[in-house]
Amino acid sequence: MALKYKRVLLKLSGESLMGEQGFGIDSKMLHHYAEQITAILQEGVEIAVVIGGGNIYRGLQAKDSGIQRVQGDYMGMLATVINGMALQGALEQKGIFTRLITAIKMEQIAEPYIRRRAIRHLEKGRVVIFSAGTGSPYFTTDSAAALRANEINADVILKGTRVDGIYTADPEKDPNAKKFDSIQFSRVISLGLNVMDMTAFTLCQENNLPIIVFDINDPNNLMRIIKGEAVGTLVEG
Repeated sequence: MALKYKRVLLKLSGESLMGEQGFGIDSKMLHHYAEQITAILQEGVEIAVVIGGGNIYRGLQAKDSGIQRVQGDYMGMLATVINGMALQGALEQKGIFTRLITAIKMEQIAEPYIRRRAIRHLEKGRVVIFSAGTGSPYFTTDSAAALRANEINADVILKGTRVDGIYTADPEKDPNAKKFDSIQFSRVISLGLNVMDMTAFTLCQENNLPIIVFDINDPNNLMRIIKGEAVGTLVEG
């Protein structure tokens, strides 16, 4: 079967790495992600990953602890590097070649971000893990995902979440919430739906980069998406 998407950027939340724990990294979730990434890589998909750091530290919480916003954001960026290293280790245990790339220089553990080099890694079949966000405070990992996806000419952003798409309201709180199979960028904005932060969302809208929001906990969903099945909610137009 022909692949619908040849190059994808997978956006994962740091919180989902916690699994059933309240903090840190659950090895079961790490293995779960590595299994899915390996499966679509072996189908010939070029895959980049951006992972958040909320399981370790959230920059937005810094003000409550007296830490300045900028300092807190940098702490959050470092948390994404830790998660990136963990995912890299899980993938390499499966024999997958990876490159951990960071927006903040730390040569001992990761490559600095160079666009052409990152694209070359993808072309050679390596999983590229982008860490440390954009390298600047005031930007979320959603913004980093949108930025990197556009820079590497990804076909789509795949945003893995705990729910199976975008709803009219939070389905975990409102049993009457209705799911969208597809929706236009402008309608997401007019309805005030929470898909990504506005900076990231606008960047995708301006560059016609589609987003698919889907349930990452289903082990078959990534494969189904790259083969063109309707999974989750597609945001485009």
